Amino acid sequence: MGKIAFVFSGQGAQHPGMGEDLYNEYASVKALFDGAEARRPGTLAQMFKGDAETLRETENTQPCLYLADLAPALVLSEAGVVPSGAAGFSLGELPALAFAGAIGHLDGFSLTCRRGAVMGEATHERNTAMAAVVKLENSEVEAVCREFAEVYPVNYNSPGQLVVAGAAEAMPEFCEKIKARGGRAIPLAVAGGFHSPFMDGAACKFEKIIRETGLSSPAIPVYANCTAEPYSGPTEDTLSRQMNHPVLWEKTVRRMAADGFDTFIETGVGVTLSKLITKILPEAKVYSAETAEGCRKIIGEAEPYVHA
Repeated sequence: MGKIAFVFSGQGAQHPGMGEDLYNEYASVKALFDGAEARRPGTLAQMFKGDAETLRETENTQPCLYLADLAPALVLSEAGVVPSGAAGFSLGELPALAFAGAIGHLDGFSLTCRRGAVMGEATHERNTAMAAVVKLENSEVEAVCREFAEVYPVNYNSPGQLVVAGAAEAMPEFCEKIKARGGRAIPLAVAGGFHSPFMDGAACKFEKIIRETGLSSPAIPVYANCTAEPYSGPTEDTLSRQMNHPVLWEKTVRRMAADGFDTFIETGVGVTLSKLITKILPEAKVYSAETAEGCRKIIGEAEPYVHA
């Protein structure tokens, strides 16, 4: 199956029912989810039955997605599908680090809850929005951003797709300028100007929280959003900087390919990362493992290699 990387999903694709079939089918997932529910009552109700608006609030989205991301990774690894490295998109970097042993699974959940809380506070301080810009070169999008005092390029996703964060009042004019250049700006279902200076205060608070919690070095390479390099040195600083610095996803995937990774398994909600990786590396093998059925398909395909 090649050199496998697990990639953990970020915010935007959350939906009611995520993780429920894995919870009902796998004892390890049930134990994880029940332990998380004891620490944050109401989490499972939000995951399984929550409405879209509730799940859109980042203080709810992040704890729920952390569990939905980590669950398929546990199922696959228990079946012998073990990665040699990992990466996570935005929020996904936390379950990636937990899976890699930098923090216990439930302590990682608690840390995620606190991350969501400080970022949620920041979203209420300033009315912001995010949009994915397609059909333009990064340099063109960056040039339009420079025309505004509070619009920033934040997620370098793939060739022809760059996400921006900005003050809500500036976004209509920004979108019009993008359209005039032949591009398209697509509003995202997230509540906040993430990975931008709007999160400076939250990043400062979160760094203190991480230092109180403590992190270990991951047992396998985990590639960081803000550097596109494997974690090394002060983990706390790298993880907190992620909140107010751009996500260098395309650069990260290319670095992983240069390091020999040719098989990527997206664990978590949706297929956003799978589609991005396919655009970046058309020759790579890419799988999605959100559901129990998805996990079984991957396990079945991997079985000859696992038992060879």
